[in-house]
Amino acid sequence: MVVQASNSPTTHTWKFFRAGGFDQVRLESGADLKALDQLDQKLWVALACPTRGLEFDSRTLDLIDTDKDGRIRAPDIIAAAKWAGSCLKNPDDLLQSSPSLPLSAINDATPEGRQLLASARQILANLGKAEAATLTIDDTTDTTRIFSQTVFNGDGIIPSDSAEDAPTQAVIGDIITCLGADLDRSGRPGVSQTRVDQFFAEAQAFSEWLKKAEGDAAVFLLGETTAAGYLTMKAVRAKIDDYFARCRLAAFDPRSLAAVNRQEAEYLAVAAKDLTVTAAEIAGFPLARVEISKPLPLKEGVNPAWADLLARFQSEVARPLLGDKPTLTEAEWTEIKNRFVPYETWQAGKAGALVEKLGLKRVREILNGNSRAVIGALIAKDKSLEPEANAIAAVDRLVRYYRDLYKLLNNFVSFRDFYRRKDKAVFQIGTLYLDQRSCDLCVRVDDPAKHAALAGLAKTYLAYCDLTRKSTGEKMTIAAAFTGGDSDNLMIGRNGIFYDRQGRDWDATITRIVENPISIRQAFWAPYKRLVRMIEEQIAKRAAAADALATEKLASAATVVAGADRAKPVEPKKLDTGTVAALGVALGSLATAVGVVFSKLADIPTWKIPFVVAGVMLAISLPSMVIAWLKLRQRNLGPILDANGWAVNARARINIPFGASLTGVAKLPPGTQRDLLDPFADKKRPWKLWLLLLACAIIVVCWWQGKLDKYMPARIRSTTILRTNAMDYPPPTAAPAQGNANSSDLTNQAKP
Repeated sequence: MVVQASNSPTTHTWKFFRAGGFDQVRLESGADLKALDQLDQKLWVALACPTRGLEFDSRTLDLIDTDKDGRIRAPDIIAAAKWAGSCLKNPDDLLQSSPSLPLSAINDATPEGRQLLASARQILANLGKAEAATLTIDDTTDTTRIFSQTVFNGDGIIPSDSAEDAPTQAVIGDIITCLGADLDRSGRPGVSQTRVDQFFAEAQAFSEWLKKAEGDAAVFLLGETTAAGYLTMKAVRAKIDDYFARCRLAAFDPRSLAAVNRQEAEYLAVAAKDLTVTAAEIAGFPLARVEISKPLPLKEGVNPAWADLLARFQSEVARPLLGDKPTLTEAEWTEIKNRFVPYETWQAGKAGALVEKLGLKRVREILNGNSRAVIGALIAKDKSLEPEANAIAAVDRLVRYYRDLYKLLNNFVSFRDFYRRKDKAVFQIGTLYLDQRSCDLCVRVDDPAKHAALAGLAKTYLAYCDLTRKSTGEKMTIAAAFTGGDSDNLMIGRNGIFYDRQGRDWDATITRIVENPISIRQAFWAPYKRLVRMIEEQIAKRAAAADALATEKLASAATVVAGADRAKPVEPKKLDTGTVAALGVALGSLATAVGVVFSKLADIPTWKIPFVVAGVMLAISLPSMVIAWLKLRQRNLGPILDANGWAVNARARINIPFGASLTGVAKLPPGTQRDLLDPFADKKRPWKLWLLLLACAIIVVCWWQGKLDKYMPARIRSTTILRTNAMDYPPPTAAPAQGNANSSDLTNQAKP
């Protein structure tokens, strides 16, 4: 089939093939690939697909997904095909899907092509294969290996060894220590211009912040130990404030002394446990015993949990500011807090904290040097090589497109791989073996409940299976389409084996089923199987009820026997005439029904009976078969893929012949020798005897109705033996008279 593209002023002749009940484009040349923008998107099989969950190189899909939204759309495919075709001398080479790209195939007639060729040769040179004529994905995948031998690689990030002098290398190391590292293409830690600018801004702010307080005795009231003393004071501030607040409360009302010193019961609760000086219960008590207007002792009589910290406070703060005093009054404590206010105010405006760990001396040494300019020059030199480095990334892109693009097109623009059945489609992740069948249409599923809600519209029998690999702990969920055999033994909980596209085996367990007809043959027998199941269920229920009743009667009998000496004699049970009458009516009705059936069969000529039985069976099975036929005609791949994030643009049918190829049913291979002797086979049913009895029954019924009288001697005719039975056929015609004597004998015989 040949059509012209209708959505572009430039026309291209397309060829189509028909599969799955719809027309699909045939991509047979590089010109077809480059002209995809002229193919009406209404004729594309798919318009979008996810970049994950497919049996396809995810790196290639990420390169095609230019907007990085996790989905491949038609414009992405068109752009990839055009770019790859323009980079090759002969775009037909893309149809080879080769893992090796010959350098001679790159189109060096364009500036981009010449840059790609130069970069490809540079890659091979870096890998020690300068004489190689082809480039593979293994050569381009590991950028760390490609750039490991280069100092500058165009990414604007320089490691410390990019600098030739030790001071610059040390500054780069300091930047990484304070702000962290950027990862260079070679895999080594380095710094970018943004990180360098941030470092020097932090260093300048830190230096200026310290400069504000240098030489100010009000700020550094303890000299070089001010910072340590402030931290110690800050650690005990809340507890000392608490002590003096309790003292003021006691001065206000002496009755509160017992309460502010904690109750005796609280001490008893603490004493009942194993005590440590750092116990939380002790730390919560006051610093010292509270009394009216009592100074805070700093050495003797203090809370053991705070003794060490108070000792540090005395040596680092109180002694330098107030002298060597054993106690601290509330006024002295207020003075200490006020003297630390300038330091706190200065600390509140702190800047450059990220470089503080280097110390003021090292920070000012860096600021006074020329390392910033040197590092900036190194980064600029590295950035100047960006086109060459980006071309190396483009080489990796071209090599991947050379291998993968054509396969993707045959699973996106058309579903050639799926319907050709020579290779699996990208959405088929493996094969499930279960119930003597192999299912090739298996798709990965992230949310089975959500997937089943849409995939049920595919009118396909789907079994959702949880997969596990105990050796690695991996888990996965799939939906497998059963398109052959029957569903009698498919049920939740059944186990099977799944083989992925890499040949690894997984344990599979059915967890959810979406029921739909598998075949018309199964639909024919479905009503009878349902009837058998209903009968079995009813028999099982009746048997269970009878068993329970029998058990109850046995228990009652045992109770009666155990108490026989105390119980009254059991009166004989009277005959229930109503029950007997009901049984009689039921048996009579059954006999009548059987008689009606046999009488109806007797009214039908014998040779028509098999056709009547076949007609009855067909009438019973026909509705189920019609429903199955309608659903099998609607069986569609689209909803199964749409539930996984695809945008299938066609009604991709899975008809009965194609469905049979997707599910392999177990059968013996050609030339197999079978030994039919089974020592454990079920006992054979005497079906020949049953057929003989059935034939005898039919003969008896026909004889009873007189339908065989014309074929039988007079003495064994139905009318001769039964007499009361009317003849359905006229008696045989009398032989012609021979003489007068014979005529008179016949006349006499006719008289009563």
